[in-house]
Amino acid sequence: MKVLKLSDLDLAGKRVFIRADLNVPQDDAGNITDDTRIRASVEGIRLALGKGAAVMVTSHLGRPKEGACTPEDSLAPIAARLGELLNQPVRLVSDWVAGGFTVAPGEVVLLENCRCNKGEKKNDDALAQQMAKLCDVFANDAFGTAHRAEATTHGIARYAPVACAGPLMAAEIEALSRALENPKRPLVAIVAGSKVSTKLTILRSLAEKVDQLIVGGGIGNTFMLASGLRIGKSLAEPDLVGEAQAIIDLMKARGAEVPLPVDVVVADELSALARANQVAADAVQPGDMILDIGPKSAAQLAYIVAHAGTIVWNGPVGVFEYDQFGGGSKMLASAIAHSDAFSIAGGGDTLAAIAKYRIADQVGYISTGGGAFLEFLEGKPLPAITVLEARAAG
Repeated sequence: MKVLKLSDLDLAGKRVFIRADLNVPQDDAGNITDDTRIRASVEGIRLALGKGAAVMVTSHLGRPKEGACTPEDSLAPIAARLGELLNQPVRLVSDWVAGGFTVAPGEVVLLENCRCNKGEKKNDDALAQQMAKLCDVFANDAFGTAHRAEATTHGIARYAPVACAGPLMAAEIEALSRALENPKRPLVAIVAGSKVSTKLTILRSLAEKVDQLIVGGGIGNTFMLASGLRIGKSLAEPDLVGEAQAIIDLMKARGAEVPLPVDVVVADELSALARANQVAADAVQPGDMILDIGPKSAAQLAYIVAHAGTIVWNGPVGVFEYDQFGGGSKMLASAIAHSDAFSIAGGGDTLAAIAKYRIADQVGYISTGGGAFLEFLEGKPLPAITVLEARAAG
């Protein structure tokens, strides 16, 4: 993936329009409860300011009704927090699409919630062209929205004089490309979650690329069923056993494999007080629920991870929220942290596991993309990136 980067451009005196992801959680009083995304966006804004640009920033927030921006939809609290982080005033501009406002070099303005504009979500062409007239350079720094073709993520990039990736977007593109397009081998993917159906296309896509496909959670249970193992009353999708078997066969035909557990951790209920029992993978009883992989399985997977060249991680392998069912995820997280491989991790539960086991500094790259990260793993083109590639190619 080749795109222009904001960091490589001469921005002196230029009007730079940055599409950021400032969609942060707020309490009922409108107070920001987690400013991680705002803090992350500061790098790109400072970069443009440092190069002498006049900077405009916009983002979506929540799900406003197009054409009607209520106080709850407003980016006003974000403007205030952004100003604190930048140590300079950040003016909020309403009704900005038609222009009529000024921004001086060294100044930052925040353009009101872009999803309040009619036609934003439908990627309206006329709206995109109007927005493009506001700037000399458009920079997309919101990877989390890269899978959506909207006016501020895709349309404006078609018409702006220059379209490029901000530092967050550029880092995501580089990390994902490194992990899947030209990976150091062996390439190991860990895909876990409650349902095969929600990640079936990801599993199929990865089965054609990876050397080892580690599956866990309800997905792992479905693969155990496919290989003839009994899983008691564990979460699984029996109707997708054929799909799981097809993925196992595809991997086998390539000389790759789906390593399945040799032991598991079971309980008769899922609760904080449930008693965990370790049993062999072929000794699961009808009343058992598989809630984690066992220590022997975890050790085998840790060995695979330790010898990997590249690791893609999406999902913990057990119900790690309860410590008695978190041993497998903890050992796997530790193995990833200590591996010499390049590792990339993404997905909400994965980020929660990384935080719980405190390994953020030891993971090669943590994707903040959510849906965009998953669609990339599926092999789908991401509209906001493909348009930047097209512009870079001329």
